Amino acid sequence: MSVLIVPDSFKGTFSASEVAGHIAAGVRRAGGTALEIPVADGGEGTFDALCAGLDTMPVQVRVRNPWGEPVTATLGLAGSTAVVELAQASGLHVPHGGNRDPFTADTYGTGQLVAEAVARGARRILVAAGGSATTDGGTGAVRAIEDSGGLRGAEITVLSDVTTGFLDAARIFGPQKGAGPAIVELLAERLRQQASSFPRDPSGTPGTGAAGGFAGGMWAHYGAELVSGAEFVLDAVDFDTHLARATAVVVGEGRLDGQSMGGKIISVILKRVAALAPHLPVFAVVGSLGEDLGAARDLFADVLVASAPEDMARAGFQVQAALPQPPI
Repeated sequence: MSVLIVPDSFKGTFSASEVAGHIAAGVRRAGGTALEIPVADGGEGTFDALCAGLDTMPVQVRVRNPWGEPVTATLGLAGSTAVVELAQASGLHVPHGGNRDPFTADTYGTGQLVAEAVARGARRILVAAGGSATTDGGTGAVRAIEDSGGLRGAEITVLSDVTTGFLDAARIFGPQKGAGPAIVELLAERLRQQASSFPRDPSGTPGTGAAGGFAGGMWAHYGAELVSGAEFVLDAVDFDTHLARATAVVVGEGRLDGQSMGGKIISVILKRVAALAPHLPVFAVVGSLGEDLGAARDLFADVLVASAPEDMARAGFQVQAALPQPPI
């Protein structure tokens, strides 16, 4: 039996693996055992979590960034399954020396990754859709895939943590990508035109707005499956099996607030624990705490704020110390 440590990343500061390692060090220092399983919900860290869970082989690919400059991205291959991270090719923070124009940014590079996976024999392609710089409705990716001969029977699954509709993508996500009000309206109009011109209209389907409509483009052109990134990752890392052997669960993310309870990885873990092991205490180790968390705080045995490695280790020590100790 061990403490099951399943944190998301502390976005922009610590990876999920780093957070898990620091917390686990504290648990072990207090005399406990710990199992580290970094997780994610479709955004940052999803690629690493899936590649670890599926034991993929890394393949480096030279592709285009959102503004047409070359960038090296990595895809993961495990037999006939491939893992693609949209943010590596089409992300907001990819290397770029020029203007990061939110209107011209496209997903062509992500399509190149998908095409490379197909060329290497992948039949199932998992795309983690978080962190995009784009609002192109996935048209850049479609163009790249078709330029390379299409999917050739392969299937795409888009992993995301949002349920945003296709037509709302510009309004909700555009400002995060540097689009002012006028550009947001132009992007929204372009999405409206795309929705009516695609083989299938994605506008009424939840989740199609993920990654600036990339999910909708894949759904409309290739029948892509749109799934909860959190649920998929937990299944991929065999969370339920590990939960059955745990003495406690530790979740974590950079900021715990009201949004954390709306389909993010922590809320999904809480639901699984409640259904499968309601007796287990769930501790949260987080970088900061939002005032809007409200009554949701009562769902945790304790919430520990830890923004530095030594604080995370101390939190792990406190978790182990709070658990009933076996008789000597």
